[in-house]
Amino acid sequence: MLAKDLITVFVPPLKSTDQAGTALAWLEEARASHAPVVNNEKYIGLLSEASILSMNIIDEPIENYKLSFSRPYVFSYQHFYDVLRIAAEHKITLVPVLDMKENYLGCIGIDRILIEMAIVTSVSQPGGIIVLEMNDHDYSLSEIARIVESNDAKVLSSYVNAFPDSKRIEVVVKLNKIDLSPVIQTFHRYNYQILASFSEESKLDDLLNHRFESLMNYLNI
Repeated sequence: MLAKDLITVFVPPLKSTDQAGTALAWLEEARASHAPVVNNEKYIGLLSEASILSMNIIDEPIENYKLSFSRPYVFSYQHFYDVLRIAAEHKITLVPVLDMKENYLGCIGIDRILIEMAIVTSVSQPGGIIVLEMNDHDYSLSEIARIVESNDAKVLSSYVNAFPDSKRIEVVVKLNKIDLSPVIQTFHRYNYQILASFSEESKLDDLLNHRFESLMNYLNI
């Protein structure tokens, strides 16, 4: 999925001549913490709600503020993973999308990012989850998939978490099977360390809720 396909069309940008009070009203209506500022289709940067409130002068135009504009964005042809990376790195509630000439096309809101993330990680598909831990040099997705498929199961999605200052990694694998016991037994035979497994729907919900809350905390929303 490309950035241009994820644009939230109903989010209008601000102009640098708009008053700060207008910006605050826009942010409240959009339920966002950041607003794109665009002059004649050219993307200027993102204005944060915190910056406006710190100045406490709502009847002044934005351009009169001595604000530090951050300028995160993605190009229309970039992949969803780039959108997610920019949102996480800058801890922003929306990601502006530009064309090749850096003209503003629109932005992608955090709600759309979460929907796409749910699709990518196969959250809506029934199945179980296995969490493995290993050295990074031992990681092989093809080997993990082979073990899973040898038990008549499929890998729906997977992702890797790296531990700080360590060569150990955590590999989270979602399968299309609720009964994980045959797969787990095979992993044990191949000396894989299993940190956790989730097969009951309630436990799956707990894990997904935990991952959602972790993402929200990371984005500081």
